[in-house]
Amino acid sequence: MQKINIRKFVYSLRHRYLTFNNLVILTAFLIAAGWVWGSLQVMQRNYGLQREVDQKKRELQLAQLQTESLQLQKRYYETDEYKELAARESLGLVMPGESVLILPENSDAAKNADKTASPAAPTPSTSNQTSNLEQWLNFLFGGYSKSINSNDKS
Repeated sequence: MQKINIRKFVYSLRHRYLTFNNLVILTAFLIAAGWVWGSLQVMQRNYGLQREVDQKKRELQLAQLQTESLQLQKRYYETDEYKELAARESLGLVMPGESVLILPENSDAAKNADKTASPAAPTPSTSNQTSNLEQWLNFLFGGYSKSINSNDKS
């Protein structure tokens, strides 16, 4: 009985599913899947190559900017202005009519006075000190206008 069921199954499989049309469709599907897979691989490769090209372009632009910068520096170093400044700095030369002012070093007393003296911030007097809330109320409602007007008259 089991042999008959197997034979029926094989017969139905062969005549229903293994037909020429189904084999053509399966072959076409496999070819299309292969074509899609190959296309995706090519697109991935092209994407990677395009990223490399973009990176090389950025490096080229950076190299060109550096080259231009160095050319500008070279032209600046060839100018008379730079030569004059370099001579003044390294050799201590001066232009005609200029004089050099050489100051002595600070004494120890002056150095100590600079260390001990700190810039003093103006501190409000304790009699005129008001709270933060009172200052805001005076600011918003014009409470200071009386003191300003009285100062203008004196």
